[in-house]
Amino acid sequence: MLQSSLLTLGLGPILAVAVEQFSVPNVEAIFETSPKPFEIHVDRQFIEETRLRVENTRSPVFLNAIGDGPSAENFTTIRDFWANEYSWNDTEAAINSKLEQYTTIVQPVIDNATYQVPLHFVHHRSDRADAIPLLFIHGWPGSFLEVSHIIANLTHPPNASVPAFHVVAPSIPGFGFSPAPQKDGFGPVEAGHSFNALMAQLGYPKYVIQGGDFGGVILRYQSHLFPDSVVSALSNFWIIQPSENDLRLLAEGQSTPDEVAYIKILETYINQASGYRVIQSTEPLTLAYGMTDSPLGNALWMYSLMNKIIDPAIMSWTPKEIITWSLMYYIQGPYGGMRFYKEVSRDGGFATFDFGTLPLVEVPVAISQFPYDITYRMPLEWAQRGGNVKKRVVNDHGGHFAAYEVPGRLLNDIWSWFGDKEASGVKAFGI
Repeated sequence: MLQSSLLTLGLGPILAVAVEQFSVPNVEAIFETSPKPFEIHVDRQFIEETRLRVENTRSPVFLNAIGDGPSAENFTTIRDFWANEYSWNDTEAAINSKLEQYTTIVQPVIDNATYQVPLHFVHHRSDRADAIPLLFIHGWPGSFLEVSHIIANLTHPPNASVPAFHVVAPSIPGFGFSPAPQKDGFGPVEAGHSFNALMAQLGYPKYVIQGGDFGGVILRYQSHLFPDSVVSALSNFWIIQPSENDLRLLAEGQSTPDEVAYIKILETYINQASGYRVIQSTEPLTLAYGMTDSPLGNALWMYSLMNKIIDPAIMSWTPKEIITWSLMYYIQGPYGGMRFYKEVSRDGGFATFDFGTLPLVEVPVAISQFPYDITYRMPLEWAQRGGNVKKRVVNDHGGHFAAYEVPGRLLNDIWSWFGDKEASGVKAFGI
């Protein structure tokens, strides 16, 4: 399953004499074979055309129905805010001010061929001599923006009793400002190769990983492929599909309370809330025609999931956040990000409606669970079917976007796990 079928990002194996030119639609970006500082500069004509599309969006004929998707009020609130109040200029300036961004081309060797993969990434270094390199991987419908609420505390923790980190947060190709692949074949295997090459390029031959959503999927492939580089990992999206025996025990009333709760959560998601995943895993281009043409349609498509997987006691999405998160896909076009689901299926991560079999992770792993995510209450014994899981933290608040939604809780999990040098293995850094 880990043998790559990479058809590259549309470029084929590179030649020593030539480096291909890459670009991101509607964005000023230069990609070279070493990291270059990057600030987001989106074409202002595109931003205005997008605003006009939003202002003139045709609404559905709303029925007196509940549970079909975002409400009429959601539609009008986001439309009116986007058309009349939202400032991309302010948003762009705020992101550029808060996050140190770069672009580069990495050249991973996959199946004995070398490929060029252009990447956008955030990179903040700590001033602590004992700082640990940490790779933060986002998912869909998130982006590199998820790291923004924890990166300052990771690089500059409140005291010396907890570990510090050099943080690298790349955009998966097709997400944010990493150019989308131009051909199929770029999935979690290829992402793992590319991100490992990025860490090596930055001078981090050994590192740890933290990830949720697709980040939690990619880290399992990457840790398996590069156990000499990946020292340890913390996942807030560690999925194990219940076995036939698990379901038999459930039917016989022999399951533990955690097992019952986890199976119920997973079955509710699969049967009632995974329609977006099915279409993005099968016919993403069919969906992309509408989402590319309608920025508000794309935003509401994303929001329909975003709103279900946060803890309402902690936060609610503002119109500004919904718009900004959706633009992380819409600016270059949402197709590349959506079709990553199809590539995860190709690599074995999905099996029709169920979750598939991911590679065994040999390095030490901790898992963080949050009540508004589908991994909540999965037993440690089940998690260990997927690898060397040594620790399970069951949080009582939070949801799918833990780094953004409940940053303090995820920070504590990160500090606790990687602060345990023996269990997490970070003693390998000589600290």
